[in-house]
Amino acid sequence: MVQFTYIDLFAGCGGLSLGLEKAGFELELAVEKSDMAAETFYHNFIHRIKSDAQWKKFASSETSVMEQAQQKLVVKELQAVLECQELIQKLKDQDIDLIAGGPPCQGFSLAGRRNPKDIRNKLPWQFLELVDKVRPKAVIIENVSGMKQNFVKHNQEAPFEQLRIALGELGYMVQPVLINAMHFGVPQHRPRVMLIAVRKDIGEALNITTYSETWKSDYDAMETSPFQKRPDLAPVATHFGEDILTVKDALWDINNKGYAFSSSNKKYTQEQGGFAQNIREDIEWMASAIKKINRKSDLPNHNLRNHAEHIQQRFRLYQYLQANNIPPKILSIPKQKDVSEASIVIQVKERLVNAKYPAKSPDGKILASNAEELILLIIELGTKKHSQRPLKWGAPAPTIVSLPDDFVHPSEPRTLTVREMARFQSFPDNFEFRSKETTGSMRRRFEVPQYTQVGNAVPPLMAEAAGKVLYLVLKQYHSLIEENSEPLKKSGIN
Repeated sequence: MVQFTYIDLFAGCGGLSLGLEKAGFELELAVEKSDMAAETFYHNFIHRIKSDAQWKKFASSETSVMEQAQQKLVVKELQAVLECQELIQKLKDQDIDLIAGGPPCQGFSLAGRRNPKDIRNKLPWQFLELVDKVRPKAVIIENVSGMKQNFVKHNQEAPFEQLRIALGELGYMVQPVLINAMHFGVPQHRPRVMLIAVRKDIGEALNITTYSETWKSDYDAMETSPFQKRPDLAPVATHFGEDILTVKDALWDINNKGYAFSSSNKKYTQEQGGFAQNIREDIEWMASAIKKINRKSDLPNHNLRNHAEHIQQRFRLYQYLQANNIPPKILSIPKQKDVSEASIVIQVKERLVNAKYPAKSPDGKILASNAEELILLIIELGTKKHSQRPLKWGAPAPTIVSLPDDFVHPSEPRTLTVREMARFQSFPDNFEFRSKETTGSMRRRFEVPQYTQVGNAVPPLMAEAAGKVLYLVLKQYHSLIEENSEPLKKSGIN
């Protein structure tokens, strides 16, 4: 199997890298400024971290770019890489095949080239600068689907459209795609945009077809699409309709204590995750370490959050309301100002017309025997915050984000564990997340704990689909070069 090299920028914990390695690419360099996210990357792709001191020494600001690059992970801003001429030259000489990543693009604009003070434009331009300096054969840029929206207020095109134009100006044939992770075997509704590109000399040599219009993964389920020909760089979607995986598919074999069955880990690692062979690790050491760190469970990163009794009761109520098609906003009624208690009771009662009794939560707890008891419970547990929602067993998870409190388990009165969220992202169970699990609201500005690492990651299975497309293109190009070089070899010309 021919292997091609890649660079992962804004690498995070490594979801994109995991998919690319499954597709056949080999890591040459990853760049991630957060030492918390980088710790997870290092642990799973470089070496198993056996002491905090070992990691802190490597991630220290005093460790040079070249020292870190020798181990294929730079824990610094991308600018530090761009300023290291020795590393840039090395990457040029290595003829890198792919540069991939998800630079923040919220403020990106072609006009930013003329406005160096606009900090929001800095990172996408740094990404493009490295592409221009290294000249990889292919490029992948990933971001949230909102990057396709135009800046109507400022009469500007969408950031991703401007990024597509900029990448084209650097000499690449670019295909924009809007893809949903659930169409690639990920048990999660997660729409994302990607720019998938190959260098023009390669695209022209292989007669690659690209369009400026965006290809959507939904089109693979249709007999016809708006495109005259399917774009050659569009990932092939494989899951539609009944084949779309659900919350139940992701969590069926684990419970509060860990694996529900002795063979559970094999199923998820091999069938849904399937990346075990691509993580550079000492499996035996990891297994023994997990037993020491987490004696209650044989499933890493599956630590239950501690919820107060009234919070658990509210979660049960959310689950009951959802099962009875009652909007969770009913819980905000008791929090109205300047409204009499009698009026509150009437409003709540009106919304409970179709409620079934006894009111029972999925874990078997009786919440109320009749309407009067349920009304009292709703008044007792009233809250203005009703953004939390229980997941549904029979549907894919909604877009997983970085906050652990947004979703409630389908049948348990608790929020999700890091491992459960990781499964919704298609991470295999032997991918271990490092650093602390979560952090306070103010510290979220600069800390990247485990929940944030998972929520920010590119789902590995979706990344694999994009990687496969480029792997096949690069393989074809490699074969073409080999064929054209044969006559020269036979004639003795070097």
